[in-house]
Amino acid sequence: MMSVSPSVEEITIRELLEAYQTGTTTVRAVVEEYLRRIEMLDRSGPSLNSIVAVSDSALARADELDRELAESGQLAGPLHGVVVAVKDNIDTVDMDTTCGSEALKGHRPEKDAVAVARLRDAGAVIIAKTTLPDFASSWFSYSSVSGETLNPHRLSHDPGGSSSGSAAAVAANLATVALGTDCGGSVRLPASFCNLVGVRSTPGVVPRTGTGFLVEFQDTVGPLARTVEDAVAVFDVIAGYDEGDAFSVSATMSRPPRGYQTSLGDRSIAGTRIGLVTNALGDESDARCREVNTLARRAAADMRAAGAEVVEVEIPDLDTHLADTSQYVACSRHDIDLYLTQRPTLSHLRVADIVESGRYHPELDLLEAVSAGPEDPESDPDYTGRYVARDKFTRTILNVMERHDLDALTYPTTRVPAPSNDERQEWTVLTFPTNTLIASQALLPSVTVPAGFTVDEVPVGVELVGRPHREADLFRWAAGYERASQHRRAPEL
Repeated sequence: MMSVSPSVEEITIRELLEAYQTGTTTVRAVVEEYLRRIEMLDRSGPSLNSIVAVSDSALARADELDRELAESGQLAGPLHGVVVAVKDNIDTVDMDTTCGSEALKGHRPEKDAVAVARLRDAGAVIIAKTTLPDFASSWFSYSSVSGETLNPHRLSHDPGGSSSGSAAAVAANLATVALGTDCGGSVRLPASFCNLVGVRSTPGVVPRTGTGFLVEFQDTVGPLARTVEDAVAVFDVIAGYDEGDAFSVSATMSRPPRGYQTSLGDRSIAGTRIGLVTNALGDESDARCREVNTLARRAAADMRAAGAEVVEVEIPDLDTHLADTSQYVACSRHDIDLYLTQRPTLSHLRVADIVESGRYHPELDLLEAVSAGPEDPESDPDYTGRYVARDKFTRTILNVMERHDLDALTYPTTRVPAPSNDERQEWTVLTFPTNTLIASQALLPSVTVPAGFTVDEVPVGVELVGRPHREADLFRWAAGYERASQHRRAPEL
């Protein structure tokens, strides 16, 4: 068997494709190496517990790709042999999809989610499904299917949720990249906690057909990766209109003519004006917040050193806007039930019945609140008012950007670092001090990029937030900051 060279550890998509083209390695060898690492690090050793299922067809797909390359001399697509892990609320025909709920164990979808189908068409190998809390309902990794997932950088700390397993798997080099879903921050928060890049697009730019969600108009599908370039390579493939998702008309307003990767250009942020949102910083009297604030200000300094102009701004009434635009309790019971009823083998299930029967992880306070919410969001007397408040929130943020002539905003992804497993009990889901809700509830695109580590070696990320449908610009600025700072590093496992 051909050995894997270069090593899959920290390998980028560009390096992987070059290795295939030059004959340095094969897709089979790469997939076998990832499978070995899953066995060594996820199922034994530190037992990260990030993988809930491994595909039986991954090696057969690898062999098929190797034959195609040998016969044609051409890669099968832009993600030829790129090994992808997929969050377990995104449908796959070759592996069960449980949404992290024991009530859905054994559910095998009839077809792939659109994002997964597009990855396969681009040559990717889907190697595994990854853990998440039941129905993506927590910032932490609790799940009735898988228990708890560990953070590869600090095993005693949570990897973040709800894309817990996707983040832990990519951070630990168990896959090249991964897919997650992000409603309130479920891609970006675990990316921050696990020293990764995480992307949330304007809702609809990546179709959600075949995925579970908490709030239909707010949910997104996005990549988790070790570099901005890798995240954008995946995004380029999965973004685009799909008639199965009415919201994906948003993609027709976003996609640059030559693609997102080409739009990265020279990865420069020189001349960019960025607003550091000071009222998104945490309480300086809390040592945990103070460390995060220090790293966020250092990130601003790195951006200035790379040629950006960074000014301090505030979003007026920020915390009030976040409270007034929260729709999880109003919408999520309906939207989870919609996912269930659309699947013949699950159509008898309802989330309220699942919770009432105790078939969920007991730490999931939001799921309990959701199950007691209205069956029809419009029957909630606050639903329409919150919808109107969301539009006002978006205008407030965009007016701040216009008033200060800003290209983007920045702030720490969360106001505290990844908590230890003991610290998690300090918060409910709706009281955890995450800034990811800002872009989510204003329906704005956002990218999280590693910003360094606390003194205890816990990763911290910062977000860059842009205007609706301006993902291409946002990716370029995120890549520019990444190049100027270089805070990604492999965990020691």
